[in-house]
Amino acid sequence: MDTAIIAIIASIVALLYAGYLSLRILKAKPGSEKMQEIANAIKEGAMAYMSRQYKTIAIFAVFITVLLGWLFSFPIAAGFLFGAVLSGLSGFIGMSISVRANVRTAETAKKGLKEALSIAFNGGTVTGMAVVGLALLAVSTFYAIYRDPAMLVGLGFGASLISLFARVGGGIYTKAADVGADLVGKIEKGIPEDDPRNPATIADNVGDNVGDCAGMGADLYETYVVTLLAAMLLALIPSVSATYNMAVEYPLMLGVVAIFGSIIGSWFVRLGKSQNIMGALHKGLIASGVFSAIGFYAVTVYTKNPLSLFWAGVVGLVITLLIHIVTEYYTSTKYRPVQKIAEASVTGAGTNLIAGLGIGMQSALIPVLAICAGIITAYFLAGVYGVAIAAVALLSLTGMIIALDSYGPITDNAGGIAEMAGLDKNVRMITDELDAVGNTTKAVTKGYAIGSAALAALALFVAFTEEIGHFVTEPISFLLTNPAVLVGLFIGAMLPFIFSAILMNAVGTSAHKIVIEVRRQFKEIKGLMTGEAKPEYGKCVDIVTKAALKNMILPAVIAVAAPGLVGMLLGVEALGGVLIGVILSGLLMALFMSNAGAAWDNAKKYIENGHHGGKGSDAHKAAVVGDTVGDPFKDTAGPALNALIKVINTFAIVFAPLFIAYGFSLL
Repeated sequence: MDTAIIAIIASIVALLYAGYLSLRILKAKPGSEKMQEIANAIKEGAMAYMSRQYKTIAIFAVFITVLLGWLFSFPIAAGFLFGAVLSGLSGFIGMSISVRANVRTAETAKKGLKEALSIAFNGGTVTGMAVVGLALLAVSTFYAIYRDPAMLVGLGFGASLISLFARVGGGIYTKAADVGADLVGKIEKGIPEDDPRNPATIADNVGDNVGDCAGMGADLYETYVVTLLAAMLLALIPSVSATYNMAVEYPLMLGVVAIFGSIIGSWFVRLGKSQNIMGALHKGLIASGVFSAIGFYAVTVYTKNPLSLFWAGVVGLVITLLIHIVTEYYTSTKYRPVQKIAEASVTGAGTNLIAGLGIGMQSALIPVLAICAGIITAYFLAGVYGVAIAAVALLSLTGMIIALDSYGPITDNAGGIAEMAGLDKNVRMITDELDAVGNTTKAVTKGYAIGSAALAALALFVAFTEEIGHFVTEPISFLLTNPAVLVGLFIGAMLPFIFSAILMNAVGTSAHKIVIEVRRQFKEIKGLMTGEAKPEYGKCVDIVTKAALKNMILPAVIAVAAPGLVGMLLGVEALGGVLIGVILSGLLMALFMSNAGAAWDNAKKYIENGHHGGKGSDAHKAAVVGDTVGDPFKDTAGPALNALIKVINTFAIVFAPLFIAYGFSLL
C-alpha cells in the first residue's frame, strides 16, 4: 500500500483513539452542582477567548492566503490555509477536553490517587493523539495529492504562524491572570491559591487551558509538521535520494510507527504500590520510546536502508531522554537546584531571584551539549539527512510528551475547583500531589519542544540553502567574512531579545491592570474578604482577554517583517545569517527562561509543602515574588521562542525565490 495512504490511516487511528478516550472521560461524574458551576465558568471563559482569538487570527490567515496565491501558486496558498486551520483545531481540541477533564479529576480524587491520575492523564492523551494525528494527516494528505515536498512549504508556514499567535496570546492571557492573582491574593491578602474570594481566580484557571493546552498543542503540532517537512525537503537533495531508498517517504513511515508507539506507551501509565506519579508517567514515556525504536528498526529493514539511518533515529530518542532528565533535575522539588532557590528565599526576594537566574542559565549547559553531540553523531552516521531523521525520531514521542504537558493544567484546574468548591482536605491533598508533578511535566515538555525546535530549524536552514540554489547560477556561501552574513547573524541573535521583551512587558502591563481591578473589588465589594459576597470574575476575564488579543499582533508582525525586510534590503546571504542567529540565540534564551521559571515555581511549592516556614512565612512571600517573575519566563516568552524560530525559517524558505528575484543588497 502507498506510504502516504498508510500515514493517513494511521493519523485517523490516532484521532479515533483520542475520541475513544474523550468518551471515557465524559462518562465520569462531573461532581456536585457547585463544582460544575465553577467548571462551567472556566469552560465558558476559555471558549470565549478562543473564539475571539481565532476570529482575529482568521483575518491574518485569509490575507496571507490570498497574498501567497498571488505571489506563488495555489498549492502554496492552500497549504498555508490547511496548515493554519489544523493548527487551530489541534489547540481547540486539547483545550475543549481539558476544561471537561478538570472537574472530573477533582470528583474522581474522592476515590483516590490512582483514579484521579487516570482521568487527568487520559485527558492529556486526548490532546497528544489529536496533535500528532492532525499533524501527520496534514503532511500525508498534501503529499498524497502533490507528491512533491516542495509543495508542502506553505503548510509549514501556516502551521508555524498560527502556532505563534496561539503561543503568544495564550501565554499573555495565562500569566497576566496568574501574576495578578498571586500579587494581591497571596502577598497582600494572605489567602491561598485558587481561593474563591480572589476575583482573578477564574481568569487564572482559564489561562491554564488556553496557554498550556491550546498553546502547547498548536506549538508541537507545527513542530511536528515542520520537522517532517524539513526531512522530506532534504530527501530531494540528489546525494541523499541516491544513497537512501524511499528517502522522502521514510520520515512519514517513522511518523506512522510513532503513533502506535505512543498509543501503546499510554497503556503503561499505571500507579504501582509506591504511588509514584512521576514514575508512572516515566513508564509510559519509556515504553513509547522502546516500541518506537523497534518500529524504526523494522522500517529501516523494510526499506532496505543502511542501519546507520536507524541509529540516527536512536540518536534523536537519546537526546529526548537526556533533555527530559536534565530538565527534571533542574525543575523538580526532589533535587538540589529547586531546593537551593527555596533556601535563598529565606533571606528575601532578591536572593531568590539571583538564585533562580543562576539556575536557569546553568540549566542550558547539558541540553546544548546533548544537542551538539547529537548533531555530530547523526551527521557522522547519515549526513545532514541523518540530522533531520534524528529530529523526526525525537518528535516520535510527541504524543506522550503532549499528554504529560496537558496533564498539568488539568490537575492544576482540578485543584482550583476543589479549593473553590470547598472539598475535603484529602481531595485537595491528592490534587496538589498531582499538580506538583504537573509543574515538572510542563517544564520537561518545554525543554523537549525547545530541543526539537533546534534540530528542526537546523534542517530547515539546510533546506533553505538548497531552495535558493535552484534560483541562482552561482552557489551562495554563508562565510563570516561576508559582512552581509555577519550583519544577519547580529540581527537574528537580537530578535529573541526584542521578542521576549515585548512579551514580558505585555504580561507586566496586563498584570498591573489585574492587580488594580482585584484591589478595587476587595475594597468596594463589602463582605468579599469574609466570603459573604461573590467577586466579579468576569471583569478580570475581560481584562486579560483584551490584553492577550491586543498584544499578540506585534510579535507576529515582527516574526514576519524582520526576515522579510532583511531578505529584500540586505539579500539572501544576510537572511541566512538571520536564520542561524535566531536559532542559536533563541535556543539558549528559551532554555534559560523556561527552566528558570519552572524552578522558581517549584521552589515556591517546595516551601508551601512545609519547608523553610511553609505558607505565609517570609520565605514563602519571597518565593511568590520569584514565581511571579518566572511565570512569564516559562509560560509566555520562553515557549513562544520556539514558534519564532520556526516562523522565521519557514518564511525564509517560502519567500526565498521572491528575495532573489526582486531583492537587493545594501552591503
